[in-house]
Amino acid sequence: MAQLFEKTSIMKATLTSKELGQRVRAERKARGRTQSWVAERVGCRRQTIADLEAGRNVALNILLGTLAALGKGLAIADARVDLEQLAEIFRDDEDED
Repeated sequence: MAQLFEKTSIMKATLTSKELGQRVRAERKARGRTQSWVAERVGCRRQTIADLEAGRNVALNILLGTLAALGKGLAIADARVDLEQLAEIFRDDEDED
């Protein structure tokens, strides 16, 4: 089942807090920004940004402010499995045999 989730992003519409933090960190680094730079724009301590990137619990306004500072947004996706998409995934598995 783990391979199924890695094979397609359709099945992985949700992130753990750790995964979200890793993505925030990757975006920050890709833009050449420091935690201090982000914290200054968000109006919080650098440690709060470090906590967010580590997957720790921070206030929603910190997350949204951080995303805005990095030029990113948040999308709400339907995490339910579409039966046609699921059938396609398994059809691909059968083609590999």
